[in-house]
Amino acid sequence: LEKNLAEVRSRIAAACAAAGRDPGEITLIAITKTQPPSDVLLLHELGLTDFGENKDQEAAPKAAACAGQPIRWHFVGQLQTNKASSVARYADVVHSVDRVRLVRALGAAAGKAGRELTCLVQVDLDTPADPARGGVPPGQVLEVAEAIEAEPGLILGGVMAIAPLDADPAQAFVPLRSCSLTVRAVNPTATIISAGMSADLEAAIGNGATHVRIGTALLGARRPPVR
Repeated sequence: LEKNLAEVRSRIAAACAAAGRDPGEITLIAITKTQPPSDVLLLHELGLTDFGENKDQEAAPKAAACAGQPIRWHFVGQLQTNKASSVARYADVVHSVDRVRLVRALGAAAGKAGRELTCLVQVDLDTPADPARGGVPPGQVLEVAEAIEAEPGLILGGVMAIAPLDADPAQAFVPLRSCSLTVRAVNPTATIISAGMSADLEAAIGNGATHVRIGTALLGARRPPVR
């Protein structure tokens, strides 16, 4: 893990150098889905504070197992409204907000839990749009951003995207800059651009990503899914 983390940090530094950016601008989120809580704790000992999960049924018990540690949990998967109450109890940031109904469910859940959730608008970069992957087309970003900003208990944080399959990520991520400006027009502090995974973090950083979501490059191949 220490070797993998050093290699990922080196890639981030090189990508920032190529883009004329400061590596200190980049938050590394370790995606630990299908990995045990022990890996979270080991990476935390190595200095990571941000961890991401994409399924509530795995994330909730993992967060509980790591309770007491200063860990910031990111929920990055597609989210059904009926899971909002559970996610609101442990997540600090929800990356996958893509509809007003979900905004309202998260707002109600955050209020009930007595917490504040930072929410990112997930942008669908597929052309045509791919509902199976989540996200809203760039033209609908403003509607979701305004709903988050208006919802008590929620903090508008920025935007998130996944590069389309079989597309050049360097080109696919280009629309994120304008989407980010749209969100920042609603709230100037909503500067997060969550983009880039193990295979395309360089392209994401070149297009302004502030948060990269890294799983395989840190932890190796996924384990069989938790059932």
